[in-house]
Amino acid sequence: MKKYVFFRVLRSIVSIFLVTTITYILIYTLIPKRAVFDQDPLIQKLASDPDKLLDYKNTAYHKMNYLDYQDTKSLVAKAKKAAPGTEVSGKRSQQNFKVLNKWAKENGYQVKTYPKSKRYYATRDLPLWERLGRFYGDLIQVDTPWSVHDKNNPHLKRYLKIKKDKWVGWALVGSGTKYRYQIYFNSSFPYIHQNIIHFNLGTSYPTFGGNSVVEVIAGRQGSAVTEKYDLGKGVTINSSDNVYTRQYQTKEHRNGLSYERYKDSYTSLGKNYEDPSMVGTSFKAGIFALLIAYLIAIPMAFFMARYKGKLFDRIGTGVVTVLIAIPSLAFIYAFRFIGSQLFGLPDSFPTEGAGSFNSWVLPTVILGLLSVSGLVIWFRRYMIDQQQSDYVKFARSKGLTDNEIYRKHIFKNASIPIVQQIPGSIIGLISGATITENIFAMPGMGKMLPDAILSHNNSVVIGLVFIFTVIGVLSVLLGDILMAIVDPRINLASKGDD
Repeated sequence: MKKYVFFRVLRSIVSIFLVTTITYILIYTLIPKRAVFDQDPLIQKLASDPDKLLDYKNTAYHKMNYLDYQDTKSLVAKAKKAAPGTEVSGKRSQQNFKVLNKWAKENGYQVKTYPKSKRYYATRDLPLWERLGRFYGDLIQVDTPWSVHDKNNPHLKRYLKIKKDKWVGWALVGSGTKYRYQIYFNSSFPYIHQNIIHFNLGTSYPTFGGNSVVEVIAGRQGSAVTEKYDLGKGVTINSSDNVYTRQYQTKEHRNGLSYERYKDSYTSLGKNYEDPSMVGTSFKAGIFALLIAYLIAIPMAFFMARYKGKLFDRIGTGVVTVLIAIPSLAFIYAFRFIGSQLFGLPDSFPTEGAGSFNSWVLPTVILGLLSVSGLVIWFRRYMIDQQQSDYVKFARSKGLTDNEIYRKHIFKNASIPIVQQIPGSIIGLISGATITENIFAMPGMGKMLPDAILSHNNSVVIGLVFIFTVIGVLSVLLGDILMAIVDPRINLASKGDD
């Protein structure tokens, strides 16, 4: 089994790579890069200053890996570094152009001038293979005591120590690392957290401009909240700072108030927010929707098969047929109306917010009900097929009652396809969540995907596709392992495997 799992994981990684790569290629070849500015309000504001507008666009293209961009200041600095002692500036002149163009040609850039000031800048279009190389090359970032390079702090200590920190308690604390707390513990799931390994999926633009894609998708949302920190010796403070996110800042970028509070250079912090992240919102709704779907579908299919052709089976078949015939969109709106009018539940997630249990009821229940009809049909059909099996006839000949046969034999064998359907159910919930989250305005990954597509936020689209692919591929692997656990006759080990 170990060998099977190893190669299954290897194939999963290849699948994730292929899907993400194909998505990346399609987006960056079929969508014109100018489309990223269609939803950007700053374009109109900067229209009166063509130099700032051009700089803004090139900076955005640079962040999204369309091109490398050197503004006047950086271009002159690089030319001077390549040819020490050379007099050069960004002003338009034959001499300046000669020096700057020499550096540009050597490094694959093209020198251009701003439309208004006529000062020089340089760009280099990135071929698709180089963009992909940068994406995967920067995908996984490992934090070490040598991650920080600050020439103004040559005596920076570099270490990893297990210590009791006055802010977070016992933790693996780093110096010279990007993050102060490498491993720490708190009351939030999964209780043990780390800052050693991070995924870098690029920079979000134009929505959530300037934030990393991971921060947009995995960062908590809502209003900032304060927490009480016990500093020892009877000293406590209330702060909205998320101290677990403390990052190194150079002196020129250091936050003075944070420096006074924390007494070191780890002064860049996020905030504590009251609502879960997009990932957390989708995960929470998806898990409970999956439980609802199976808790309804399995008993319903069991009794429909048990009483095949009788009243319960006929009613159940009719209900399932109606559910299949109704389009998903109509189903969601109908149940949202019923839940809102009859039970007084909010028909929009932001009405009461993520902190209210009521906000989760309708979208979660509806998401679960969307999967019920397909599961019932599959489980019922399988259990009916099992009624004609030899082991059922043998059990009857031994004098077992129908209840005993269904409970001890048919249902036990039916558990195999039940487990087998879990991966498909998870993938189905991902697609269903896209519609449900949009209708209920839930701030989850399902709603974020169409929003990102409409706003041409290519980095977020690729990031979400990457996450959905990982979830889908890992769910299939989980289904295979669960099947082997449920039915010992299924051997995942190849011949000769230990």
